[in-house]
Amino acid sequence: MIAVVCALLAAASNALASVLQRRAARCAPEEFAFRPALLWSLIRRPVWLAGIAALIAGFLLQALALSNGGLALVQPLLVAELPFTMILLARMSRIRLDRRTWVAVAAMTAGLAGFLAAASPTPGRHMPGTLDWVLAAIVTVGAIVAVVALSRLLSGTLRAAVLGASAGTGFAFTATFMKATTNLADQGMVVLLTSWEPYAMVGAGVGSVYLLQNALQSGTLVAAQPALTITDPVASVVYGVTMFGEGVRSGPWVIIEVAGFALILFGSVRLSQSRPIRMQAETETA
Repeated sequence: MIAVVCALLAAASNALASVLQRRAARCAPEEFAFRPALLWSLIRRPVWLAGIAALIAGFLLQALALSNGGLALVQPLLVAELPFTMILLARMSRIRLDRRTWVAVAAMTAGLAGFLAAASPTPGRHMPGTLDWVLAAIVTVGAIVAVVALSRLLSGTLRAAVLGASAGTGFAFTATFMKATTNLADQGMVVLLTSWEPYAMVGAGVGSVYLLQNALQSGTLVAAQPALTITDPVASVVYGVTMFGEGVRSGPWVIIEVAGFALILFGSVRLSQSRPIRMQAETETA
């Protein structure tokens, strides 16, 4: 329960961070994309710094959740970030959500509950070895580089969605280092500070935040957030099972698990198509 509560609080903090960072990033010139000037422009905006503070709070809550549960349990719960984001965006922009939006939120909630109930994730049986980390790093970095290269050929909504997916993959990989770091913390501060995993976590986290800023600068929040929210838990479940030996139920349960993810995907798409939120996002962009 500690892992579940902390993961949901982390999702709420991340949602607040996304809304605040988007408000700052939408004002950055398009030519700043993938340049240090983007961060230099953002760091001088108080609303962006508030978003970073919320992101750090979410990071710490996520670490606490991972110290009490596995990737396959904690990361799917972060899907709640999307409905939290849309509700916060509506509240802060003073717009009323229609019935279709609430149906989408209900679909995501039901899908998440169904997936977790069917998968019944169990803690990892082992820690990744050197070969596991090397292979995971090669595949992850290669995938992100390919997606970023593709994004350079796109613009607007598609570019924001593609970069959102790359950021989600980066945050999922960061969570693997976070999980390893929380395990090292049990062995004492000396072991923690002399191990490479904490520093890899920081590096991967900073890189993922940079990808997120480019996604938010490229298009509306409702374009980037669904791709980010869906990619993170899917990649995290794969990392948890293949690297940490975490267990999820197979057999007939897979049907319910797939149905749960399908509901989450359906709710995400419907949320991104919410008329009140899209109108507000387009107005802010204009």
